[in-house]
Order: sequence, then structure tokens, then C-alpha cells
Amino acid sequence: MVESLVIIPTYNEIENIQRMLDSVMDLEPPFHVLIVDDGSPDGTADVVKTAQKQNPERIHLLERSGKLGLGTAYIAGFRWALERKYELVYEMDCDFSHTPQDLVRLREACKSGADVAVGSRYVSGGKVSNWPLGRILMSYFASVYVNTILWLGVRDSTAGFKCYRADVLDRIDLNRIRFIGYAFQIEMKYNAHRLGFRIVEVPITFADREFGTSKMSMNIFREAFLGVLQMRFRPIRPNPNAKK
Repeated sequence: MVESLVIIPTYNEIENIQRMLDSVMDLEPPFHVLIVDDGSPDGTADVVKTAQKQNPERIHLLERSGKLGLGTAYIAGFRWALERKYELVYEMDCDFSHTPQDLVRLREACKSGADVAVGSRYVSGGKVSNWPLGRILMSYFASVYVNTILWLGVRDSTAGFKCYRADVLDRIDLNRIRFIGYAFQIEMKYNAHRLGFRIVEVPITFADREFGTSKMSMNIFREAFLGVLQMRFRPIRPNPNAKK
């Protein structure tokens, strides 16, 4: 079994993709990467294809037609990873808001007993860099809101930098995941929590992107706000086809 796969969704990340691939390839122990590209018109996928020629065993590409949403990109990546029997599966942004070197720390947390390791801005040692105060407050109180409604117990409930053990993804019924924006990140944690998996937060520094354009929109924020209420009253059922 190959151990670690990092899933990175992309749309117009030409300024970041090569540097990101180089950074992950330099890590020890080795990580594999799956780029899920939603038809980037700027040539992001072409850069990945060129990098694949240099490292075909560790760099992989899944191309999709058009912007289909963050959540569906990750679910496609999760299925790809489970089919190939990866032990640890990671979520990470391509814009360097997540530090690639912190993948090692998330791995260590799962190797030490966590079922899900979350790169957290809001636990001791975690912080946010280069964000305006208004955005920090909105993000922080969004997590307070999530925990008030869902009793999730994760201080950075909207975090998108995570490591899952493969059995967590196998047991979550991915066909029942409904949200595609930041609500997707909450929904996945909530499913893991309700199914009895252990979630551990690892402090990280989250930095605003230097290059490219943010994908955040008011529609994504609205989905997250209303989605939490829907999650609260929607039953959580395990994947009926999960391995026993």
C-alpha cells in the first residue's frame, strides 16, 4: 500500500502550480500528489503534465470539464485515492495559504492515533497571516457558529487543510455529501465526528495567497451558513458498502 496522497484542486493556478509541486516533491517521507483541475484556461493542467514526465510515479492529474466546485473535486479525488489503496489522504490548497511542510505534521498526527488531522488556525500555536481584521473575525465566528449548532468540537471547523485515514473516507457515504463550497469542509468533519472518528487539530499558520485570485464568494459563504442548519437535522448514515 502506498501511504500518502495529497489532493489539490486547481482552477487558474498557473502562478502557483509548479512551485507547489516542487515543494511537495521535496518533502520527506515522500508524498504523492493528485491535481484535480477543473478545465483551467490558463494552462495549469499543461504544467502538471510536464511535471508528470519528470516524476510519473508521484504526480497525477485528474482533468474535469469546467468549474464543478471544491467539494466535488475532493470527492473525485477521494474515490481515486481509495481505488488505489492509499493509507493517508490529504486536502490542501494550491495557493500556499497552507504550508506544504505542514503536511509532515498532519501525517505525524494520524500516525500517532488521529483519524482526521486538521490544520487549525484557532488552537494554541495556530495563527493567521496577512488577513484583514474583518476576514479574521468572520472566519473565527463562523467556527463558533458551527460549534454552537453542531457541537462539532473542532475550533477551526471550516479548515480545508486536513489528513484523513483511508478508513474514514471509506466509511463516510460520499454519495450523501451535498455541499460544494466551505460547507463541504464542515460536512466532512461532521460526518467523521458523528461516525465516531477521532479528530485532532494541529496548529498551523494560514497565510493569504500571494498570487492568483481567491475563489471565495458570497454564495459560498451563504451556502455554509444555511448548510449548517441543514446538517443539524439531516441523519448521518455510514457508507453501506464500506469495508468491514
